[in-house]
Amino acid sequence: MASQALNMPSLNPGASSNAPASAADAAASKPKPCCVCKEEKSKRDECMLFSTGADPSVECKSTIDQYRSCMAGFGFKV
Repeated sequence: MASQALNMPSLNPGASSNAPASAADAAASKPKPCCVCKEEKSKRDECMLFSTGADPSVECKSTIDQYRSCMAGFGFKV
């Protein structure tokens, strides 16, 4: 019986194209949203929780903007 080569996908990640591997590397190098801007987030949360105003989002606008700009610096849209 002659052996025939079958066209089966390889389980070896190196055998596939570089596009998924480079996308995986980019995702691995990007930090998680919970791990960045911790100080800005805590200031924002504290302001929102302990606000005595009728609308905390208006009173805490500057701290919210600081948090958003920090997150945008890491590539996150808040």
